[in-house]
Amino acid sequence: AHGLLGQVAGGKGPKLKHFDHFAVVDWSGQAVARPKGLVLAYAGRDNRPPILLHPENGWSRQSLTDWLAAHGKARTRILIGLDLSPALPFTDEQAYFPGWDGSPPDAFSLWKLVDQHAKDDEHLSVSSLLLHEEIRRHFRQLGDCGDRFGVGRGRLRQCEIGQAEMGLSPYSCFNLVGAAQVGKSSLTGMRCLNRLRGIVPVWPFDPIPDEGPLIVEIYTALAAREAGIPAGRSKMRNAEALDTALDKLGVSKHQKLKRYDDHATDAMLTAAWLRIAAERERLWQPVKLTPEIARTEGWTFGVY
Repeated sequence: AHGLLGQVAGGKGPKLKHFDHFAVVDWSGQAVARPKGLVLAYAGRDNRPPILLHPENGWSRQSLTDWLAAHGKARTRILIGLDLSPALPFTDEQAYFPGWDGSPPDAFSLWKLVDQHAKDDEHLSVSSLLLHEEIRRHFRQLGDCGDRFGVGRGRLRQCEIGQAEMGLSPYSCFNLVGAAQVGKSSLTGMRCLNRLRGIVPVWPFDPIPDEGPLIVEIYTALAAREAGIPAGRSKMRNAEALDTALDKLGVSKHQKLKRYDDHATDAMLTAAWLRIAAERERLWQPVKLTPEIARTEGWTFGVY
């Protein structure tokens, strides 16, 4: 496998393989068995439009984790974008949970901690974690803003600061309130990532493998921007809006869906974008991504 420093510290970087398959998961932190917002879009190497893959009863977080693990074991050449934050802010305070001696030192340890503290929660949810007397102090929950949450919108990762510099509107993972919050998705996603350790690598925490699948963090607003959708109006809720956006990426009209919602259209458009973006070497070598950030906070693919 390629060394991590080759990915994050300038130079020509790693020699990237060509992926044969691309998938984007619009994740959901909803504490139910089969969240409606949990959607998987798939695209091949050709220029055909992405399609939705879904079991008859819909995805659960466990079944989607199993799907990812199966591709890991099969060594499928698939690039998978997860729409969630795979870690919490660390760089600003040199800790995820400053002031607590149980704060984990890196992302892998964070995933393990989240999974262990929520082990009794059904559906890979995280309600028990957020009752922990030290951990809850750092989160803003409905009716319970922890005394270590901070001010304003809360702490941000370095890549989220980069998102803001690109004109996007990132939210703190420590915020669990409001329709746009990303914290619950991110925490439940960490339970999934912990279960995939050693099976599917996650960039940039893991080196880019020479073969097999790879997971990256994605932000669907980046795909919307490239497709010409103005900021603040990124939602596509009908076939015409989705086809117009796909056309901007050089993709033909999609097969009509039974139901159009933000989750499905975001995932499909971002899968088409990921297929294009994966070929851009600079996106694999963000200027501000250091080995320390890669070990603790991770990075959003597409933020450079």
